[in-house]
Amino acid sequence: MFRTLDQADVKGKRVLVRVDLNVPVEDGKVADKTRIERVAPTIREIADKGGKVILLSHFGRPKGFDPKESLKPFAPAIAEVLGRPVTFAEDCIGEKARAAIAAMKPGDILCLENTRFYQGEETNDPAFVAELAALGDIFVNDAFSVAHRAHASVSGLGEKLPTYAGRTMQDELEALTKVLERPIRPLAAIVGGAKVSTKLDLLGNLLSKVDILAIGGGMANTFLAALGHTVGKSLCEHELLPTAREIMAKAKAKGREIVLPVDAVVAKEFAANAPSRVVAVGSVAPDEMILDIGPRSIEHVCSVLARVKTLVWNGPFGAFELEPFDIGTVEIAEAAAELTAAGKIITVAGGGDTVAALNAAGAADRFTYVSTAGGAFLEWLEGKTLPGVEVLKIR
Repeated sequence: MFRTLDQADVKGKRVLVRVDLNVPVEDGKVADKTRIERVAPTIREIADKGGKVILLSHFGRPKGFDPKESLKPFAPAIAEVLGRPVTFAEDCIGEKARAAIAAMKPGDILCLENTRFYQGEETNDPAFVAELAALGDIFVNDAFSVAHRAHASVSGLGEKLPTYAGRTMQDELEALTKVLERPIRPLAAIVGGAKVSTKLDLLGNLLSKVDILAIGGGMANTFLAALGHTVGKSLCEHELLPTAREIMAKAKAKGREIVLPVDAVVAKEFAANAPSRVVAVGSVAPDEMILDIGPRSIEHVCSVLARVKTLVWNGPFGAFELEPFDIGTVEIAEAAAELTAAGKIITVAGGGDTVAALNAAGAADRFTYVSTAGGAFLEWLEGKTLPGVEVLKIR
């Protein structure tokens, strides 16, 4: 159980709201407003209920004050999304921040300067936490994407002030809890990406949760090699073949189904529109590399989707950023989206490459929930404790 805005009395209060504004800025202007649009409902709700909205965020990895990583360009971008004024304070603590907050009226919105201009943000320094906490009466965290960080403006404030989940955070927690803790079964997971080594914890945790595990991307090559298939010049972690065999043995012992490619699209070079052919997974030539799954594999995964009720997706099936090696990911995304729209399956996806792939496929808006959180989404799937979530729990 998590505390949400439903339990918060914000009227007349100074409400510190942690958002994630770590998005591309080009020529001094915000280039992608997706994350701002996501947190807009929380900001509007607090302001409409008479709270003083004080936005906190990091941006980039500055070493001290750096004008190039100032949050100043974000105030007009937030104002444009909200359709109401947003002021800016040139510091996140100290006299400038206090003066800007003192000038606020109920319903006003203020964006403070980059919290990472202070080293105490990332070290969760008690003195820095105390300075931030002195600026507010209530803390609302609406940045699930940084919930895995034990930072001052994430978990530190949660130890000092009454703390609640914003609406985006609430949606994320409810979606993830639903699919992993209380799923409608059968539950399937698609795990793709380049390397097995970066997803060992994920695979281990998912094996204890899911009924079917489909493995794609470069990491599938390691499993294919572990089964004795030649993979040519494909990305493959040969040192992890024993680990891959161990994972498959554990899956069999638990009665879990593992889905691996049965055919592949191969090419001799990693380049867009490189000459390619479709081969069975056992027929990759020494000078070829696997860059996508083939039509029989696509058909197989789609048949799996047709018999499950819940899907968690993290990672593409192939080199989706290069045509025509995006076909496997796009066709499976489309199949999942259609089943979701028809009410036959619950679909939750997340991770940077996954979101990019689903957007490219035009399928993201038809999934049940798509998380814009990268590391936090992955750590949640790995079963790890997230500091920014722990402070929201009702104890």
